[in-house]
Amino acid sequence: MKKHTGNMSRREFIRKSSVSAAALGAFTVAGPLSAAVPPEVKKIRVALVGTGSRGSSTWGESLVRDYGDYLEMVGLCDINSKRVDYARRKIGSQIPTFTDFDEMIRSTRPDTVIITTVDAYHAKYVTRAMELGCDAISEKPLCTHAEQAQSIIDTCKRTGRRLNVTFNARYGRSSMKAKELLMAGEIGEIYSADYAEFLDLDHGASYFRRWHGLKQCSGTLLCHKASHHFDQLNWWLDAEPVEVMAYGDLNKYGRNGPFRHLNCRLCVHKEKCDLYWDITKNKLFMELYVNCESEDGYYRDACLYRNAINIYDTMSVQVKYDSGTLVTYSLNATVATEGQYIVFHGSKGRLELHNYDRRSWNVAPGTNIRLWRNFEDATVVPLESRRVRGGHGGSDTLIKDVLFKPGAKDELGQRAGMRDGIMSSIIGIAAYTSIERKKPVKITDLITFA
Repeated sequence: MKKHTGNMSRREFIRKSSVSAAALGAFTVAGPLSAAVPPEVKKIRVALVGTGSRGSSTWGESLVRDYGDYLEMVGLCDINSKRVDYARRKIGSQIPTFTDFDEMIRSTRPDTVIITTVDAYHAKYVTRAMELGCDAISEKPLCTHAEQAQSIIDTCKRTGRRLNVTFNARYGRSSMKAKELLMAGEIGEIYSADYAEFLDLDHGASYFRRWHGLKQCSGTLLCHKASHHFDQLNWWLDAEPVEVMAYGDLNKYGRNGPFRHLNCRLCVHKEKCDLYWDITKNKLFMELYVNCESEDGYYRDACLYRNAINIYDTMSVQVKYDSGTLVTYSLNATVATEGQYIVFHGSKGRLELHNYDRRSWNVAPGTNIRLWRNFEDATVVPLESRRVRGGHGGSDTLIKDVLFKPGAKDELGQRAGMRDGIMSSIIGIAAYTSIERKKPVKITDLITFA
């Protein structure tokens, strides 16, 4: 079941080369991944469904502004008419707007549809776009249920359309450097890996204020948030999961709260709530969400302690891969500091990644990579500053370069397709299924590619 990508020849080449400590110098991206726009480039006709903050900004405003030489945005769609109208104004264009997806496709005839809706509806719009003759680009997670995953697999096979999934975590500086080192065989055969994700009481709490706090919308954070991390692991290991065992609990939010209300703005307990959040101080959120509440009743500042919350804030997952690698993953959304601690153990050594939020830099060194070869002292692998602007430390720009700029290089195999998206989501799906059933879950019991 192990996949063999176009990176194989590069990996084998590097492994056969001598990689000295000096060669492990800083990786830096100096700018755009492709040259000036060739005059013969035909613009891609792009439509967008889902005009929340990420849709209207990353895949709306900045896409139209920075990639207008490569694409034309021909339609915007959202079930909330006020929000899609605001998105058009934010983008600063006269793009036609729709509340009916099929009508948008029939009227605008896009080549590609970008899906940035609530997670639980990604699969619906991916498959429908393909059925209507379009390629698709989906935000993660690609799906939140096994049935959705199988539907996407079957629809891709039946229609022959192309699907890309926007895993911007593959484009982080430390993520890319780790991939290079693992491809080069610096720690040999990978026996196991540990991935710990920490979300603080600002970032972590934010998921529970939003629709993400409802499993029926997000598939829990094991799908929404962890899909980034599961994809990184699949990509780093160049392997696919075969079995998952997981545990999860809701320790702080939802039913655990000492009091609750509809949302923060109207809350009578705001003076004594240490997690009270004032959305009125955020102009974008006021215009994009608060001013649009009358259309769908969605509160962007919903109470962290509402009883409807049915996801976990504390999770532990074990994954067995077809390569034999064993992975232990944890996600905690209630901690005092933000960051990641990732370790690979191999036959020749150990690789560590430390990623800490800026607020933790007074007690931690920020982002760094350490390489231990057996019987040698650790080598700190430097990471130079990246000269690429954009969200997620420039990662959003790099992924858009790969998706839209002709001739963009992809030497690390960062462009993620249907199978990548499925394999990332299915770990999260298997994990929450394991929690509910209290037993291990085999991936082949959930989906088939045959």
